[in-house]
Amino acid sequence: MKRAVLVSGDFVTTGGMDMPNYALAKHLADSGILVQIVAHRVARDLTDHPNVAYYRVPKPFDSYFLGAPLLDRRGQRVARASSGPDSRIVVNGGNCQVGDVNWVHYVHAAFHPEQVGSLLSRAKGRVSRKLALEKERKTLKMARIAIVNSDRTRRDLTTLLDIDDALIRTVYYGIDPDRFSPASASDRQRLCSKFGWPNRPHVAFVGALGDRRKGFDTLYDAWSALCRQESWDCNLIVVGRGAELPVWKARAEGSGLAERIRFLGFRDDVPDVLAACDALVAPTRYEAYGLGVQEALCTGLPALVSAHAGIAERYPPELETLLLRDVDSASELEASLKRWRQSADYLREQTLALSVLLRQRTWQTMAREIAEILNQ
Repeated sequence: MKRAVLVSGDFVTTGGMDMPNYALAKHLADSGILVQIVAHRVARDLTDHPNVAYYRVPKPFDSYFLGAPLLDRRGQRVARASSGPDSRIVVNGGNCQVGDVNWVHYVHAAFHPEQVGSLLSRAKGRVSRKLALEKERKTLKMARIAIVNSDRTRRDLTTLLDIDDALIRTVYYGIDPDRFSPASASDRQRLCSKFGWPNRPHVAFVGALGDRRKGFDTLYDAWSALCRQESWDCNLIVVGRGAELPVWKARAEGSGLAERIRFLGFRDDVPDVLAACDALVAPTRYEAYGLGVQEALCTGLPALVSAHAGIAERYPPELETLLLRDVDSASELEASLKRWRQSADYLREQTLALSVLLRQRTWQTMAREIAEILNQ
């Protein structure tokens, strides 16, 4: 392989699928391969790289929905112009209808989101989902190889989209071990003081509040029940923004929970926020992998997460009590949080052991494995 065309919305280091895409592009370019990136946004160090050619795609009104067809068309044009025996084309899901390598970060067929917001927003959501499902099915049927981020995603492709399992390769995400690592007790105290938090345990929730996929509604009900009990001494720290953020803030204030649930909105210092906390809770209804959970684990935080999330595959038996079987059950989540609080020291010790293993798998490790697949 001498040339690689990579098509995705963003190649930046902010998280989600952006970070894995960035890591692959950086590794390939550093390896001497000509990398042609078709995207809306690309990190500066990639655009300045001598082995990177950036084909910028506009995003009208800062909308991924409006930018999607433009990304698809431009990606197809660049792929056609660059095709050959020494070239590989990597697309994500249904974002560009080219049949070479498809790196699947999310399976639209695996989750039906509840549309929230205004009438216009709900209508847009329904149209967007319909188009995504059609493109996803069509593009994955064209793929020569599908790379997935978990065995959970692998099963979704075989059972929901009828993709031949022999064509699928599972490659787990990596991590930046310097950015996400356990903090000392003194560092945690310093960060809590910096944020102005009281001297009590803090539990983090990190996720968008634009729909119900991340399960904050279940968490809110469980947390409300816990705060009615005098023995519950923890505060909830919510990181994320979305259409429902004002609704949840108003509901917490109206219920007298403003001091027990702190909404931080969008943050660019998530590693520090995690380092100041004692646990993370992620009752997500669908998660192909769960990079945010992995980041928390690498920071040493016991993380309560859906047993059906891809990241759950990496939990050892010692941490199985953190896995949620029914993410719609506030009572189960309430009980799980109580068990964590009662066994906090033991669970943190076991999480620190897992952190060591997870931090050994860097983004470079992941990118090398994908590069080997591309060379097959």
